[in-house]
Amino acid sequence: MGNVGLLLVGVVLFVNGLVSVGVVEARGAAPLNLFVGAAQVVLPTLVLFQSEGDPGIVNATWPSYLFGFTYLWFGFIQIFDIDPRGFGWYSSFVAAVAVYYAIKSVGTDPVFAVIWATWAIMWSLFFVLLGLGVAKVGRIDLGHFTGWFLILLGVPTCSVSAILLLNGLWPTSVAAGSVAVAILFVATVLSVTLARRSAPRDEDVVTAAPVEARVSEGVPQPV
Repeated sequence: MGNVGLLLVGVVLFVNGLVSVGVVEARGAAPLNLFVGAAQVVLPTLVLFQSEGDPGIVNATWPSYLFGFTYLWFGFIQIFDIDPRGFGWYSSFVAAVAVYYAIKSVGTDPVFAVIWATWAIMWSLFFVLLGLGVAKVGRIDLGHFTGWFLILLGVPTCSVSAILLLNGLWPTSVAAGSVAVAILFVATVLSVTLARRSAPRDEDVVTAAPVEARVSEGVPQPV
């Protein structure tokens, strides 16, 4: 059941990435966030009910709630336009848990260690964008960088991983971990490149500011 939930997460990360780069309207992505968020809460609960208190199953299952709450909360932000700063600070906690699991997985599952590290980066970006309100780092639009990062890595780290796990094809070798690191590096560089191309230029932002100020109030677009 956990892998089924993971399969769905890749889709919601991909769509939220499209929201960040302006391809999909935020409110239009809300139903998917609510559906996947609910699944990420219900499915782990079913697993826990069947675990009979097995510590291994419990420890492998409870982190799913962190991500389920993420999508539910973000869906409500998209629908009701509530202040996203609490969501941003919550994301910092999720990122810290992901870092812990990344370190914990290095010796036993290098590929999933890289995946946990990728999720830690994603949720750290949510924290910086929505918790701290930082929309730009140097010449890079952080909202667009985050969007492309989700688009490029959401499906590979979640949906593809779930399919491999469901079919018993999961690799745990050091070589596979090295390939995962290479993919993360390439996707990061590509996200920077695409963000520079897709983000509005400074002069466009200045020109549009009087019209957009009443809508955005300086708050970065949630991812």
